[in-house]
Amino acid sequence: MSNVIECKNLTHYYGKKLVYENLNINVKEGSILGLLGKNGAGKTTTINILHGFLQPREGECLIFGENTQNLSPITKSRIGFLIEGHVQYAFMDIHQIEKFYSGFYPKWNNEPYWELMSKLKVTPKQKISTMSCGQKSQVALGLILAQEPDLLILDDFSMGLDPGYRRLFIDYLRTYAKAENKTIFATSHIVQDMERLIDDVLIMDYNRVLAQSSIGDFMGNFKQFNFKLNSPGIDLSKEDFVVNLETTGKEIELFTYESESFVKDFLKKNNISVDNFTEIKMGLEDAFIGLTGKY
Repeated sequence: MSNVIECKNLTHYYGKKLVYENLNINVKEGSILGLLGKNGAGKTTTINILHGFLQPREGECLIFGENTQNLSPITKSRIGFLIEGHVQYAFMDIHQIEKFYSGFYPKWNNEPYWELMSKLKVTPKQKISTMSCGQKSQVALGLILAQEPDLLILDDFSMGLDPGYRRLFIDYLRTYAKAENKTIFATSHIVQDMERLIDDVLIMDYNRVLAQSSIGDFMGNFKQFNFKLNSPGIDLSKEDFVVNLETTGKEIELFTYESESFVKDFLKKNNISVDNFTEIKMGLEDAFIGLTGKY
């Protein structure tokens, strides 16, 4: 299976501030990758490089084998972008804007657009200017789906939607992408949305990549153990196997890629007394916070 997106050794600075160094990203055809990170970790920088709006200090990004700084019109026609700001021409209604956009795209297919509008319960005569931020973002996405792009690059795709509509939309998007063999590169500040959507995850922190794997491997290998620490003066945060440690009094939340038996054996061998040792089942948001820290 070929790579639709290949980012090779990306390095970028803003002034003297390093955003990231030697970042490598591959997104295979038909897969859905979620890019996660705290504010300032480099998500928007990466999106802007993929758009061709920003040239990296070093390295390159390829989409369908072409450098994103110089994409051909044919390749551009294969890409659908959802960016902040969403829909222009807010004076139009739902029907008018679909007709307007259809004139620019030879492969226009309005079926997914109207299907999504139906799920959002908006009427054809409803003006975009009267819609909520979340509804506008989904109108924009419906217009993108109707273009029949092979690759969708979606930045904060569920912004402004309430929980029920987010769930409905995410399930629709995944079903659509898999049925049509679409490739998706997505970011979202709502991490729990990603868990239902993505195949692969890339988690970035300041200046570095913290995790890059399939969502199944990451959620299966990254673990949280809670326990009460009875031994005074012990600082487990310095141990190599500890990825992150949250401490409240004697109560410990330990995050690691090691197994329960490994952690218990370590505590026993080092005469560290604990009570109530429990493995905690995490969702993606829990794992994200466990990996990046709460602050």
